[in-house]
Amino acid sequence: MLPSFSLRAPAKINLSLEVLGRRADGYHEVRTVLQAVDLTDRLTFEAADDLNLWVEPSGMMSSLAPIEANLVLRAARLLRNEAGVAAGARVTLDKNIPIAAGLGGGSSNAATTLLGLRRLWGVDISEERLLQLAAKLGADVPFFIRGGTALGTGRGDRLRPLPTKQGQWAAVLSSEDATPENKTARLYGLLTAEHHIPEASHSGCLISRLESGESLTDALYNAFGAVAPHAHPGYETMAEAFCTAGADGAILAGSGPSLFALASSEVTANQWRERLQAQGLRAYAVRFLSAWSLDGLP
Repeated sequence: MLPSFSLRAPAKINLSLEVLGRRADGYHEVRTVLQAVDLTDRLTFEAADDLNLWVEPSGMMSSLAPIEANLVLRAARLLRNEAGVAAGARVTLDKNIPIAAGLGGGSSNAATTLLGLRRLWGVDISEERLLQLAAKLGADVPFFIRGGTALGTGRGDRLRPLPTKQGQWAAVLSSEDATPENKTARLYGLLTAEHHIPEASHSGCLISRLESGESLTDALYNAFGAVAPHAHPGYETMAEAFCTAGADGAILAGSGPSLFALASSEVTANQWRERLQAQGLRAYAVRFLSAWSLDGLP
């Protein structure tokens, strides 16, 4: 068995997120362009007799759910059952991505656990089967098996790789306020038929920009932006803070409440980050990440 090793678990932003309508199974049909960014958690994997998880900073996630319900342990049990593995593992999760912020931190942790334990336990499993296991853990989890840039359809779990805009930077602003329970369901509940986009025109425009290498800024779209002020009390204040920092505008990251704005350069992204932090806010400058291998992101 391998010695201990660490992998990064990146966050994501949604460059577009369109809600096409409600499905017969009760879920919503979406079309979304997902982008991995270099704001990351870190997971360390080492051999052990049992499966256990240690989270740093200690107690950071205890207010959200019992440690036994964490997606990391759920992913570990799922892979162990699938592969018939008797071994255990100790997984240490160093949290950096804000929790319940629309940045996919929990989903990324789950996917990274599948990749990390695949290596630790020497499991022979195909990418297709890994994606199927990931989909059982959540709609965003399959994206983080490979990351990079991808079009997500269905619930967001059917993926098609897209070219990554190399050298693209963004600033991300995350709320310090407690996130409302069932925030995604609440956002969907606020959407009406007039918010549904049957032809998914925004994502199509964004994909064309990615393929041609053009600027993405004025092609960004998130359907939840229309109802975000009703679901996230601090949304408008955060958007104003971005404008004060110098950005022309900001867009909701996934289901929020985090916001992001694309920057023309690393320098600009860091200027916005510094100005937002000077306002006492939690902000980051992030770079787009290309897809990684099934060995995970070191």
